[in-house]
This record gives sequence, C-alpha cells and structure tokens, in this order.
Amino acid sequence: MSFTPPVEKCKGSIREVIVGAEGRVGGENTFPFHLWEGEMPNAPMIAMEVYDEPQPEWPEAVRKVYEDVMDDPVAWAKKCQDEFKADAICLQLRSTDPNGSDASPEAAAETVKSVADAIDIPLFVYGTSSPDKDAEVLKKVAETMPDSNIPIGPVDEANHRQIGAAAMGYKNPVVGFTSMDVNLAKQLNVLMIQLGVPEDKLIMDPTTGALGYGLEYCYSIMERDRLAALMQGDDKMQMPILNNLAPETWKAKESRVSEEEEPTYGDVETRGILWEAITATTLLLSGTDVLVMRHPRAVELVRTAVEGLQAQS
Repeated sequence: MSFTPPVEKCKGSIREVIVGAEGRVGGENTFPFHLWEGEMPNAPMIAMEVYDEPQPEWPEAVRKVYEDVMDDPVAWAKKCQDEFKADAICLQLRSTDPNGSDASPEAAAETVKSVADAIDIPLFVYGTSSPDKDAEVLKKVAETMPDSNIPIGPVDEANHRQIGAAAMGYKNPVVGFTSMDVNLAKQLNVLMIQLGVPEDKLIMDPTTGALGYGLEYCYSIMERDRLAALMQGDDKMQMPILNNLAPETWKAKESRVSEEEEPTYGDVETRGILWEAITATTLLLSGTDVLVMRHPRAVELVRTAVEGLQAQS
C-alpha cells in the first residue's frame, strides 16, 4: 500500500533577501525541507568565518587549517571561497572590540572593502556586539560599501537607529540581534520597519546556542519564530534567520578539552568537527537560512546533510 503524506499548506512565507550581487536567502513558504508541502527556492547558505585579526586561542583542530592565512583576512576569505567552496563569507571584525585592539571604524571599513573586492561570493559583516562601537563601525562600513547588499550586524535595540539609518541610506541589509525571545525579535523588526528599513532588507539573528549549551532552547525559539511567520502569517516575523554558530560551538568544553583530560571523550579533532556539524544540522531543521561555520570538514558534513534532505523531500 502506498503512503501519501498529509499536506498542510502555510498561510505565510519568508521574505527573500538579496545578499551581494546575486545571493539570495529566504523565500520559503513551508517548514524546513517539507518540500511535499511547499517550496524552498534557496538552499540554506553556509557562510564561513573570516576574522580581521589572528585567533591564537582557537583549538588546534581549526587553528591549523587557517594558520597560513590568519594574518591576512583577504587571503583567508579567498581560501574559504576557492579551497573550501563556501557559499558566502562572514567577516568578523574582532579587531574593533573596545576591550581588545579597538581598531578604528575607518580601518575596519578598509578591511571590509579589501575582502569584498577579492571574492566573488556574498559577504556578511559582523561587529563585536558592543552597541556603541558597532554603531560607529557598521555605519562606516555601510558608507564605504554603498549599494553592495552586504548585510551588516549585529544590530540591537540600543543601536538600531544609527545603524538602521546608515543601512537605509546606503541600501545594505541589516541583521537584527535579540536574545532568544520571540517577542523581542518581533519588537526589533517593528522598530526597524518604523524607522524605514525595507522589510526585504531585514535578517534575524535570534541568538545561537551550541549542542549541550542551550541549543534546545534556541531550537524552540526558532520553531516559534517560524510558526508565527508561516502558520500565523505574521508579516513582522517573515524574515530569514541567520545563526552565528561557530563561536559558540568551538568554545564548548567538549570541542576543546584534550584526550588526556577527558580520555572517554575520544579524539578531540573529530569531536570538535562533529560538535559544530550537529549543531548546524539541528539549526537547519529549526528553520535557519544562513549558517556561519568554521571548520571545512564540518561544512562538508552539513552540505551533505542538506543534499540528502532535499533529495528525500
């Protein structure tokens, strides 16, 4: 006897946001990979991390992959594009952290321009979650890269006016960041829309937890985001979702602690790669549109999972 799966059509759909020259995220009108019920015109995008300064504190498993390019974000981005076949680059402007190197907005913007000019794939730009400094830095990035469709973030309630105004003026998408709360995510979207940011220039970052470190709560929040957008037709929640998961997964104890310290945990490199891949795959199933990842082997595993889900659906 053949089985016909039940079909439940959604009331709403996720807006499509253009990133870079030709990249597109969002656009689905069904739950993740429910392709018998609707369409996902754009596969989830995997953006690989690039930092604007070396990261000596990273675990050896990932540090050795990038040790030849850590001093040069342009070379780092090209390696991710050319060697690891990243869908996009997420440039993390760690040097601008006021508690760290405290690089100037001008220096950060110049780095962004250099990286953007060197690659052919979409670019996302992330600050350090310091609201005041991010406002200065991301405004300068938008000014330096007008009409580039480079999403800038994280934008929160404290700095949404400054960054939102710059993004509108220079036509850049913005990534709104809220702390694992559906109501706060909607409120920030409403504030930016009221400011004048076009709805098809908004991406949501709902905060990401790593496997074993809040992932289940993050998953439930994203499910509620998607229920509101798709089943309830809430047009203030119909934005693509970005998960900045790499920093969270690679600071987890299980992806860093040595075999000598925890002999029952197994090989530390394999463990770290799987920690990132499982976190990313879980987020795919909860509705993300953009994954920010670090290890190329984890990226390969997730890409294989996406292909399998698309084929089975």
